[in-house]
Amino acid sequence: MPKPSAAVDAYIAARPPAARRALTTVRAAICGALPPEAEEVISYKIPAYRVAGRIAIFFAAWAEHYSLYPIGAQAEAALGEDLSRYGRSKGTIRFALGEPVPEALIERIARLKADEMVQAAKAKAALRAERRSIPSARARRRS
Repeated sequence: MPKPSAAVDAYIAARPPAARRALTTVRAAICGALPPEAEEVISYKIPAYRVAGRIAIFFAAWAEHYSLYPIGAQAEAALGEDLSRYGRSKGTIRFALGEPVPEALIERIARLKADEMVQAAKAKAALRAERRSIPSARARRRS
């Protein structure tokens, strides 16, 4: 579970009561699903979680809803019908403030996004290792 951030505490505290209740539950669901080394931060002025050096998921409250971002094609395909009752736009899922927080769904989304970041970091590391193993043009000319 990521260490709580005072900045995220402040973000949630500044919201109206209905949003505060929802965001507190959303935060707990996300934190419970992420690896312990995840980092809770503010990015683009909203709460976010960094996994493997990259932002995995953001959440924010608005007048009538709260949202999770970014939800890419991979997560949408994996969650399929489970997302159908929620408002969506490119990369965003919107949940009404007046409805119960779908904690299990949010946990699944957070896990999927964390896994995506870990896989992307592994792929990037493998590519760097591969590039280091190929002699540069300058090194080939010297031989």
